[in-house]
Amino acid sequence: MNHRNASLRTLVVALALGLAVPLAHAGHHEGDHAKAAQAKGDIVDTAVAAGQFNTLAAALTAAGLVDTLKGNGPFTVFAPTDEAFAALPAGTVEELLKPANKDKLVAILTYHVVPGRYPASRVGGLDEATTVNGDAVDIVAADGAVMVDGANVVMADVKATNGVIHVIDKVLMPGG
Repeated sequence: MNHRNASLRTLVVALALGLAVPLAHAGHHEGDHAKAAQAKGDIVDTAVAAGQFNTLAAALTAAGLVDTLKGNGPFTVFAPTDEAFAALPAGTVEELLKPANKDKLVAILTYHVVPGRYPASRVGGLDEATTVNGDAVDIVAADGAVMVDGANVVMADVKATNGVIHVIDKVLMPGG
């Protein structure tokens, strides 16, 4: 298992070389930081460069979805952090990354993607959104907070050249 994790980390590091600015700069819009706030990379590059989506990046690679999310889009991605993946029952991620479970992994990952560009101002006005896998996610907005299928949006409107990322604190499961 340690060798597999090392391989996944190596893959993620290789993908991250020379890519977009970290999310830490995404919210700065004044003075010299204005250019840093502009989208520099696509959804995959932006997520990988942020450093908190290593498991998501590895899962996208295993599912063969990297090229899709590097495409024109636009896409809205509800991106679970590494901590969200770590909160799944023990062995879940490793099981999903096995080639035999590729279809299930694709179904889960495409449940996190909505076709089109939906900034927070649009998401907050929706009750649901149909995902790429065909199922709809429930959206609840109240008191300035947004939840998607029970996951909290912890950072909204991370810009990418081909869409927008909303960071969530839970892995969404279709049909659950």
